[in-house]
Amino acid sequence: MLRWIFALLLIPFLDAVLLAVIVTQFGFISWVGMVLLVVLTGLVGMLLVRAEGRRTIRKMQRTMAAGEPPTNELLDGGLLIAAGAFLLTPGLVTDVIGFLLAVPLTRIPIRAALKRFVIVPYADKKTGGFASGTVWTFGFPDDGTAGNATESTNSGTYDLGDDAYTVDENDDSYTIDFGDEHADDADDERDDDPLAR
Repeated sequence: MLRWIFALLLIPFLDAVLLAVIVTQFGFISWVGMVLLVVLTGLVGMLLVRAEGRRTIRKMQRTMAAGEPPTNELLDGGLLIAAGAFLLTPGLVTDVIGFLLAVPLTRIPIRAALKRFVIVPYADKKTGGFASGTVWTFGFPDDGTAGNATESTNSGTYDLGDDAYTVDENDDSYTIDFGDEHADDADDERDDDPLAR
């Protein structure tokens, strides 16, 4: 969290330094010209964000009409909201970041990186890997074992140790013994219930 706060404080500092350097190095650009440049880039960027937002909404409607989830379009919408916020913030650095998020040529790789490095790991962490298709068909997750289980020589099978119960099979019935707990109660219930044998 501290890194994000530091990054948010660093951006206005870089904006101020860049504006001061441009005004002092280029004599033909005055402070008024620099303010006009910042306002102009903000206005052009907002027009671009507005057009891209409409395009993204149309793509989202087409995707949903086809019966597919609009995941890429939702991410594009979030990136366009961030682009609008960066473009409304005065400064050249924020305008460059805003244009990178608004232009489709640069937004698509940013969206792919965001999905790969942020969204999928977060979803996997919350769902135990189920969101990205990692499901366990045998064994135990994270190469752990349950209780006193040990892996046998055959791949994929585990010895779970001694059972907590025993099964005695007779000719036409079976009896399950769960140990010495509630042995007297089990005999009483067995006499009352003919299906318990």
